[in-house]
Amino acid sequence: MPRTLNFKDNPVESQLFLGRIISAFVIIVLLTVCLIVRLAYLQVVGHHHYATLAKENSIKIEPTVPSRGMIYDKRGNILAENAQTYSLELVPDQVSDLDNTLARLKQLLDIPDEKIEQFQRLRKRQKRFTSIPLIANLTDEELAKFAVARPYFHGVDAHVRQLRHYPYGDLAAHVVGYVGRINEEELKELPISEYRGSTYIGKLGVESSYETELHGKTGYSEIETNVQGRPLKTLKEVAPIAGSNLHLTLDIDLQKTAYDALEKYNGAVVAIEIETGGVLTFVSRPGFDPNPFVIGISGPAYQALQSSPDQPLYNRALRGLYPPGSTIKPFMALAGLEYNTVGVRQQLLCPGYYQLPNDSHRYRDWRKGGHGAVNVSEAVTQSCDVYFYRLAGMLGIDRIHAFLQQFGFGEKTGIDLMGEKSGLLPSREWKLSKKNQVWFPGETVITGIGQGYHQVTPLQLAKATATLANNGKIVTPHLVDKVVSDAVTKPSENNPKTTLPLKSANINTIIAAMVNVVHSNRGTARSIGLDINYQIAGKTGTAQVINIKQNASYNEHAIDFKQRDHALFISFAPADNPKIAVAVIAENGGHGGSVAAPIAAKVIKQYLSDKQANVQP
Repeated sequence: MPRTLNFKDNPVESQLFLGRIISAFVIIVLLTVCLIVRLAYLQVVGHHHYATLAKENSIKIEPTVPSRGMIYDKRGNILAENAQTYSLELVPDQVSDLDNTLARLKQLLDIPDEKIEQFQRLRKRQKRFTSIPLIANLTDEELAKFAVARPYFHGVDAHVRQLRHYPYGDLAAHVVGYVGRINEEELKELPISEYRGSTYIGKLGVESSYETELHGKTGYSEIETNVQGRPLKTLKEVAPIAGSNLHLTLDIDLQKTAYDALEKYNGAVVAIEIETGGVLTFVSRPGFDPNPFVIGISGPAYQALQSSPDQPLYNRALRGLYPPGSTIKPFMALAGLEYNTVGVRQQLLCPGYYQLPNDSHRYRDWRKGGHGAVNVSEAVTQSCDVYFYRLAGMLGIDRIHAFLQQFGFGEKTGIDLMGEKSGLLPSREWKLSKKNQVWFPGETVITGIGQGYHQVTPLQLAKATATLANNGKIVTPHLVDKVVSDAVTKPSENNPKTTLPLKSANINTIIAAMVNVVHSNRGTARSIGLDINYQIAGKTGTAQVINIKQNASYNEHAIDFKQRDHALFISFAPADNPKIAVAVIAENGGHGGSVAAPIAAKVIKQYLSDKQANVQP
């Protein structure tokens, strides 16, 4: 086979080499252009951004937490203050053996495990050179023990800090509330710029509802640091703006009178100044001491509060739901007059029970033999159940719902507190929607005496009573009277007053009947009308806790205390020129006239006495 010879093709190789040179040159040019463009961007367009980042490597912004605003009652008594206390704190970066140091401190000061665990959680969120609290409120004994051993604890020291304190403890816990440590969920929702460095936030009551005003505006310091982030010197400071002080309408002396008057009964007392809508008392008993919540209440202590059958953490005045019982009768009577369903002198027969047509069930009156023939005024004064059974049937549930809704039943009152419940004002639509059932005539009958599905809060009862006393001009309750800061003092914003379209003659008829409840021989609260030089208009009420069978009789001494009826009373005084409206609910008190009415009488007497003393020269 002939052999093939390979010859070098110089022109082809030269062309290939030239192409590679040109490609490499183009790539180098393109890369050079990109580099120039990027440098131009960094120097011109991105100069401010990257200069700021470079500056932040050496300058840190440290927040300065503002002093929290104080809370006062209407007389200037302090309800929430910032007390100076000693806090035991550690700087982890200065502690050579953290675990050993914590163990020795635990033995020295008898620190519970949960405090150590809380410290460890805080430490993980902070930098090593930050001072982290271990005990927020050192007792004098603990401070003395640590002072002696201080030389043996490098990186540990006691610092003076401000700690929220509530001088009146359980007396005002539900209305004033308390502050507590900010948790992870709250931290996500809060504005970062305002809460950097903050440890506490309002958790309940006024402390929570007015958090923005009480917190103030956070200041800051520009601090030069080294590459490890350690502070070197302060370059600039902007002082924080302290939180505003709140002046409430609450009268703490009157609050104590109402709280003590409940004595052995759990319940609520709400008193409203009719002219202004200011809440004078806002009692929920039992209460609780809010101070342990500030520094972090222990697990066993919190569990004891939660598991208590008396439910001390439950705000009965704002969230407690109760059948209104016979306290609804003045409003039912007014509805009958306004709709011309009954006349002022028209009498309805009360034989001691009421039956619907073609129904064997008897709706019984509280008086076994009945009240005989009574008119609307007598029915309110004597609290005749049968009269209101009949009246409810004559009105019908639709008109009952529409009329009672005007007084705020079934709706939130508009008070400046978060967490209020709206109660329940039943209707056909509500039952069909919630229970998928039609409304029955028997349900209308028992609605007429405040039983059945109807539920109210003590605050709602007080508002409705104040509105009735105010001749139909709606009274919206509020707690904060004015917000005071270094710059300005401004009154709280109250809703404009609206007047219900009611006839004055009808209102006067109902008020006269309520006066007879207290001041006539047949009134159900006549015991509190003695030995006073003014008139109280009121209405007693009893709310069933358990149902009584058709042919059974109620004997409160034969049943457990917690199954006894609730005692209710609504009132206002003086009847001819109303200044104060009071609603009382004493759980398991049994009788409104003997248990709830005297509580209201004490509150009214003290308020009017103080008011008279203030106007005398």
